[in-house]
Amino acid sequence: MKWAALALVAVLALVQPTEAYLHFTTTRGGQSVTLKWQRSPVRWFARDRGAPGVPATEFQAALARAFATWEAVPTASIAFQFAGFTGAEPFDDDGASVVGFQNHPAMDRVLGATGFLIDTVTGEILESDIFFNTALPWSTAPSGDPTAFDLESVAVHEVGHLLGLGHSALGETEPRPDGGRRVLASGSVMFPISFGRGVTHDRVLQPDDIAGVSELYPDGGFGRATGLARGRVTRNGSGVFGAHVTAFNPATGQIVAGFTLNRDGDFQIAGLAPGPHVIRVEPLDDADAESFFSRRDPVDAGFQPTFHPRLFVAPAGGPGERLTVAVTPR
Repeated sequence: MKWAALALVAVLALVQPTEAYLHFTTTRGGQSVTLKWQRSPVRWFARDRGAPGVPATEFQAALARAFATWEAVPTASIAFQFAGFTGAEPFDDDGASVVGFQNHPAMDRVLGATGFLIDTVTGEILESDIFFNTALPWSTAPSGDPTAFDLESVAVHEVGHLLGLGHSALGETEPRPDGGRRVLASGSVMFPISFGRGVTHDRVLQPDDIAGVSELYPDGGFGRATGLARGRVTRNGSGVFGAHVTAFNPATGQIVAGFTLNRDGDFQIAGLAPGPHVIRVEPLDDADAESFFSRRDPVDAGFQPTFHPRLFVAPAGGPGERLTVAVTPR
């Protein structure tokens, strides 16, 4: 789900994060099972009703470009197929993945949302629907429209959810006088807060998005060509849950990030280009934590941002040294 300019995002399914990034999971027998499509291509239908300024044909074309953006990742194996227009609504629970406009005026900061029907035993995604809220203005203009939200940009974000990706915390915001937050910069399409009207930035995937989908659907030598950072974040010797861990490549300027996802403070970030990286740990305090984690698993944000004291060298084809980053209380 992606909210409007100052809004936060939440996914309709109550799912938990797994090893790296935030991949959606369910729990079976006390064990985490990753949600993903197990059959490809994924067939999707477009609702046959447009919105003001966006007829159904332009809606379908924008969505097709969004799906193609993810399909074009060379190190991921997922594919999509447009199955036609339909009169069915998103979230009809009919076995068909439907994408369409709906009017939700009470959700006046929500641009769109994604939901799932899953096999809770295998984690297979059986159906995933997306709606875009016509209570807000939309545009498919090639260069964007300053009065409306860019449909393709928001669609790329929602298709990331449809694939099984959660949110990235690679972004910077500031409070708005009227409430909410304004995005200053973002390093991932899966950052949960929209840039705002007229901005087309999120039509293009960032390294963090590419690493996340490639780990979920690996292909093209992803595991052999990239490295991963793994380790633990501690405070006073105990693990820190929900810490945001970034790996910055000073040679390329690329950032890939993850989280500590258990009470031991363990993290793992795959998809790193071989070579030196700066590892930084920071609290998740620049957005609503419930956009990333279930409210029944409160994150620990009571510590100072901390750098690992030396560069981490990511080797090709596997993990490097296991890292420990000790943070200090605020």
